[in-house]
Amino acid sequence: MGHDHSHTHGITATGQHRKRLVAVLVITLAVVLVQVVGAVLSGSLSLLADAGHMLSDAAGVTIALLAAWIAGRPASDQRTYGYQRAEVLAALANALILIVISVVIFTEAIRRIGSAPEVATDIMLFAAILGAVANVVSLLILHGAHHESLNVRGAYLEVLGDLLGSFAVIAAAVVIMLTSFNAADTIASVVIAILILPRAWSLLRDVVDVLLEASPKGVEVQMIREHILSVAGVTDVHDIHIWTITSGVPVFSAHVVVEDGVLNARGADQLLDKLITCLGSHFDTDHCTFQLEPASHSEHEAHQHA
Repeated sequence: MGHDHSHTHGITATGQHRKRLVAVLVITLAVVLVQVVGAVLSGSLSLLADAGHMLSDAAGVTIALLAAWIAGRPASDQRTYGYQRAEVLAALANALILIVISVVIFTEAIRRIGSAPEVATDIMLFAAILGAVANVVSLLILHGAHHESLNVRGAYLEVLGDLLGSFAVIAAAVVIMLTSFNAADTIASVVIAILILPRAWSLLRDVVDVLLEASPKGVEVQMIREHILSVAGVTDVHDIHIWTITSGVPVFSAHVVVEDGVLNARGADQLLDKLITCLGSHFDTDHCTFQLEPASHSEHEAHQHA
C-alpha cells in the first residue's frame, strides 16, 4: 500500500529569487565593463583577472536564471519531476567555469613573473574600489537567499570571492603607489586565482552530492528511522531513501511494517497522516512516499528467505 504526500514545487528555490539574481547580473556586467577598460588603460593584470572573475560570475548567474526558467516547466510522463534538475546542472557548469578561470589567471600570472610592466595605479585603484562597492551591494542583495538554492549560493560565493579579489587589487595598487613594486600586481593576480579554487571545489562537491542522490546535509537516516518507529502501530521500517531533486526539494521514501490490525481503511489513513506529519515537522520533508506492509507478510517473507 503506497501513499504520496507532495506539494507541487512549481517555483524552485532559485526561481523564487530570480529578481535578486537579475539585479546582481546587471551590477556585475556594469562593473566588468569598467574594470576591463580600467585594466586596458592601466596595464593591470590583477584588475583584468578580477574582471575575468566577475565575467564568469555574470555567466554563472545567467546560467542560473536560464535554469530556473527551464526548471519551472511542467512535469510530463517522460520527466516526472519536470526539469528541476536543470538548476543542479547549472550549478555544475558554474563550478567548472570557476575552475577554468582560476587556471587561466594563474597561468598568465606565472608568465608575467620577472617582467612585470608599469601600472597606472590611479585608474587601477579607482576601478578596484568601484568593484568592491558593487560586490558589497550584490552580497546584500543575495544575503539570506544563498541558504535556499545551490545556484544562489554559487552566485553569493562568487561575489564574495570577487570582493576579496577587489581587496587584493586595491592592496596591490597601494603597494605600487608607495613602493613602485610593480610585481605586486602579479602577486595579486595569483591571490585571486587561489581564492577562486576553494569556492569552486565546495560548490562542485555539493552538486555531486545532489547528482549522486546523497542524503541532504543535516539529515540522519538513523534519526528518521527512530522517529518512524516511534509512531504507534509501526513495528519496523526498511528501504529508507532520502535525496534531493534540486535545492529546496527533498524527497523521501520507505517501506513501513505495521501491525496487521492497523491496515483497515481508516487505520491506514490515520497512520499515513502521522508519518507524513512526523517527516514534515522533524525533517522539513513534505514529498514522502510510504509503502505499508503488514507484519504478517514481512514475517512470511523472512521465513521464505531464511
